Amino acid sequence: MNEIVVSGLTLAPVKGMRLASVERISLGLSGVRENRRFFWIDERDRLVNGKMLGGLQSVVAEYEDSARWLRLTLSDGTVVEGEVRAGKPVITRFYSQTLEARVVSGPWSEAVSACLGRPLRLVEAGEAGAVDRGADGAASAISRASLARLAEQAGETGELDARRFRMLIEVDGLAAHAEDEWVGRTVRIGEARVVFRGHVGRCLTTSRDPDTGVVDLPTLDLLRSYRGERAATEPLPFGVYGRPVTPGRIAVGDPIVVDE
Repeated sequence: MNEIVVSGLTLAPVKGMRLASVERISLGLSGVRENRRFFWIDERDRLVNGKMLGGLQSVVAEYEDSARWLRLTLSDGTVVEGEVRAGKPVITRFYSQTLEARVVSGPWSEAVSACLGRPLRLVEAGEAGAVDRGADGAASAISRASLARLAEQAGETGELDARRFRMLIEVDGLAAHAEDEWVGRTVRIGEARVVFRGHVGRCLTTSRDPDTGVVDLPTLDLLRSYRGERAATEPLPFGVYGRPVTPGRIAVGDPIVVDE
């Protein structure tokens, strides 16, 4: 039996912007502090993400929480950085729910608005971050074999770029879509334990190139062609999400054990 291990970890300090690969994370009960700490809203205080504005993925965000320092590198190479200062509170429309956040003072909103041609404001989420499904979705995972299976369906050689699916944890040692069976079970990942709550249903964001945000792959049609009838918690499932129940550090290469 193959050993199941962590093969990759990715973060996006600003929701919707390009994912960055990291070697280790600290997973708390609300997720990873540096992951989706910030997000964008429009003039009506509504969330703007990569599904609506693919160009966000052309911007690289780096965030050091201990120093409260945020650095954005725009598609033209311009760097905008500084200390994060949270300003006035705002009630935002976050998907179908409301989420309290604070407008971030500094140069980022003006620079990104000019770069992408749309008025945007950068806000900082509360302690739980700007995570889909709240704490229940604070950890997400997908296997390399599932990525390879979807690539096969697309007629591609090798695997698809895992960043396209914006998952926290990439897993090796599983058969394709075997992570589906984690739903309802507790899984030890490195030092942490996660109870997986459901399957991640997919949207247009996965059709976009993870570096440019340009739509370049019909992932929804591909998933529908062989996963459309799969019994799952959400339609077009690809990967799983869960709630951390034991905090701890996770590093690439760490073992993964499904509790009996």
